[in-house]
Amino acid sequence: MKNIVYLFLLISQVFFAQSSFEKGNALYQKGQYQQAVDVYESIIKEDKQHSAELYFNLGNSYYKLNKVAPSIYNYEKALVLKPHDPDVLNNLKFAKKLTIDEIKEIPKVGFAKLIQNFTGIFDYNTWAKISIGIAFAFLLSFIGYYFSQLTLSKRIYFIGMFVLLVALLLSVSAGITERDHYNNDRPAIVFAELSEVRSEPQKGGAAILLLHEGAKVYVMETVGQWKKIELTDGTEGWIDASTIKEVK
Repeated sequence: MKNIVYLFLLISQVFFAQSSFEKGNALYQKGQYQQAVDVYESIIKEDKQHSAELYFNLGNSYYKLNKVAPSIYNYEKALVLKPHDPDVLNNLKFAKKLTIDEIKEIPKVGFAKLIQNFTGIFDYNTWAKISIGIAFAFLLSFIGYYFSQLTLSKRIYFIGMFVLLVALLLSVSAGITERDHYNNDRPAIVFAELSEVRSEPQKGGAAILLLHEGAKVYVMETVGQWKKIELTDGTEGWIDASTIKEVK
């Protein structure tokens, strides 16, 4: 009986989220952006299962309202769920043009860049699925090798097993690397109109620089109401936790 009630509640939540999502989309199409925001935000509060499309549409609504930080924040949320999505990346680029701060990004070079480019092709869940597929293909090759009677077939299966084993090790390593990157990467968006980055986790610390609404930072450490952050140009400092909102 409990399982039936749970299933009914689950179906009701899915139906509510879907109908509300469509309602929000309709309001957006009519140009009623604030009403669309209210609907999308209510879905996030009520439903635990959030989609990249929901955050993408919410980001679009905030963008139309010229609300810089919320639009960038929700585009970043969408990218967490759907990395490398071209539509999200394109709209995020336009939203960032509304920000005041111009923070340079220090690109990785050499071998580190090659590793990042390779592992970043997929998120760690996709790498896990790829690994399972390769492992299954390896098992089939092993079966073929074991039962094959022809020398040529055995050689082909053996080479196939070797190639698949290398591919399996690469995919598992890429998945582990991406998972570690996901767990350690803590992006945040500045929501305050103006926020001071200080040299120490206290108001008496020397001001290093000023950040404006919409700036992206990376959280490294938390001490009380202060968070140690790093900018894409390598600058580090402490910022009041109430002025930023973490993406993950």
